[in-house]
Amino acid sequence: MSHFFAKVFSTMIALLVAAYLIPGITVSSIWVGFFAAVVLGFVNGFIKPIFTILTIPFTILTFGLFLLVINAIMLALTSVLVPGFYVGSLFSAILASVIVSVVSGILHNMLED
Repeated sequence: MSHFFAKVFSTMIALLVAAYLIPGITVSSIWVGFFAAVVLGFVNGFIKPIFTILTIPFTILTFGLFLLVINAIMLALTSVLVPGFYVGSLFSAILASVIVSVVSGILHNMLED
């Protein structure tokens, strides 16, 4: 269970960092960030695999770069589901997905040790 909380906490911090660095991303409070991290985890767990399988030809043609677009779509879907979490554009979502991936990966590795 602590693995779950470490993952949610690292994703929440990563979302807050992305909201701080990117003007098109808004997180209205820490609790909204927490709820967005939980929802993003469920979206990545259940919906992202379906998108990934359906877009295998695009992913192959772009040498895997289309996965950034899929991550951005998952962030945009999370913003639709979570009030107080706002993603302004696809470009903001792509930048945020890169920041969230890097920051949450670093924090999760630090919390796991």
